Amino acid sequence: MRKFTRLIATAIAAAGCTASAGEPVSSKTTPRPVPLTRPEMKELLEDMKQRPPRIPLPELTDEEKDKLGERGSGYEGRLRYHYLPAGSAGGFGGGGARGAASGSRPAGDFTRNSDPAMTLDYPFKTMLFWIVSRTNNCQYCLGHQEWKLAAAGLTEEQIAALDSDWLQYTPAQQAAFAYARKITYEPHKMGDSDIAALRKFYSEPQILEMTLSVAWNNSINRWKEGVGVPQSSGNNFRRRDTAGTANERPHPESFVTATPAKFEKALTTVAPLQADGQGQPSRLAVCSRPALESRDSVELALEAARKRSSRLPLASEGEARAALAEAAPAGAIPHVLRLLAVFPNEARRLAQTLKTADELTDLTPVLKAQVSWIIARQDRAWYATGGAYQKLKDLGQTDDQIFALDGDWHGFTPAEKSLFTLAKKLAATPVVLTDDDVSDALQKTGPRSVVQLITLVTGRAAFDRITEAAGLPLEQ
Repeated sequence: MRKFTRLIATAIAAAGCTASAGEPVSSKTTPRPVPLTRPEMKELLEDMKQRPPRIPLPELTDEEKDKLGERGSGYEGRLRYHYLPAGSAGGFGGGGARGAASGSRPAGDFTRNSDPAMTLDYPFKTMLFWIVSRTNNCQYCLGHQEWKLAAAGLTEEQIAALDSDWLQYTPAQQAAFAYARKITYEPHKMGDSDIAALRKFYSEPQILEMTLSVAWNNSINRWKEGVGVPQSSGNNFRRRDTAGTANERPHPESFVTATPAKFEKALTTVAPLQADGQGQPSRLAVCSRPALESRDSVELALEAARKRSSRLPLASEGEARAALAEAAPAGAIPHVLRLLAVFPNEARRLAQTLKTADELTDLTPVLKAQVSWIIARQDRAWYATGGAYQKLKDLGQTDDQIFALDGDWHGFTPAEKSLFTLAKKLAATPVVLTDDDVSDALQKTGPRSVVQLITLVTGRAAFDRITEAAGLPLEQ
């Protein structure tokens, strides 16, 4: 343990941050380190239990304690109570019945089949969640997936193989793992071939189900990392027998357990790595997005997106309206809701969640549309970029003002720039967001604005992945 802590402290010190043995790893000025091996990962997962939350909370009055009950003792529940609008539909990152417990979305668990038409099983989708969390270095979510996979019956060797030996899994599983990693870390590289590779093993509804699951996993990572949720101190995931009765806990509460010898020194092939000065893999977080295209190139890309055909089938207007029922919006049904109509529960849930932006009243409509543009541009999510462009035009923004968002932001206020920075980092790769980034935005805007921005970002990150994986054409 001491040797590992010194190793991490050395890596952090080299990046301009210090830590001493016995202290929790700091992410104040640099992101949390990326563990290279499984034993290192387990140490960092255990360390997460000491993580200081990022958002300050006011003291509860006696009346509020009575009103909130058990929620009053939870960090995330109090964040929502204090900083999200009362009665909010929530967001991908905060709100609703199950979302209040998980921090994920209005209801449900995307590793489970929340729609009767879904067919992918729970252990498989939990493995995808593990891949997403390892790719994003979201150590909170990674810890939870470790527990859930053990509760689902996976052995330590099977879980370790997810990080460095996919050959232990079937070709179909390997294809899904590669898809989950790519859509998580490199959504800007998604193309027709990615969906074609999955068609060898999965039906189109299964590909959509997989895409939804992975996209929401990405949103959960961003909520947990954005607000800085400490790891749970205990393992609440129990294995269940075929009758649904809870049995023994299959995984100890500590993450620091024995690792099979063959995996003790195996380097991760999932987490993105960068080399140090000697050409060896370092533990410094990495985010790799190409420079933004010119204005002319963006305009051409948007025009091409208007003419493209969806990679996955869209329901007819009538079918989508029937699936949405009372959740159907006025006017034409957007392509994204027609895409989801094969899963009526998910279509209705997304329709409700898309209202979140209107409820985040501490952020101006223009700022919310600007953030949507910034995130969509770096994701090369052209359906989302086109939607953000139209929203900004409807709000009176000129083309020059819109494309200034692709520049150095010199014409914006310090408060706007702090929120733009938070949004861009969190959306790209959540762990590259540091405590200082959040602190700067808190000082310049306040906790309500920061929590609402994080909620907005979680939704946009998921939206971009869903719509661009499907290659949706822009609304005409």
